[in-house]
Amino acid sequence: MIDTVRNLLSKHGGIPVAVDQLADTDDLYDAGLSSFASVQLMLALEEEFDVEFPEHLLNRKSFASISAIAAALSEIVEDQEVA
Repeated sequence: MIDTVRNLLSKHGGIPVAVDQLADTDDLYDAGLSSFASVQLMLALEEEFDVEFPEHLLNRKSFASISAIAAALSEIVEDQEVA
């Protein structure tokens, strides 16, 4: 999942640093992720993983790092499997 998040971040994040140079816990907003790019990234993640981000995960914290994005996606996938 982390590799897919990194790939989509490199395509849709619009950050000026190489994604492969970022640690999983680095702050993506400090690296240059804008609010607009985070929405583009979210849409790409939803399409790739066939999920929809619930309202409680539509916040800056959910997209603050690669790890945070992966955790949010894991939560969504787990919730879908339970439902």
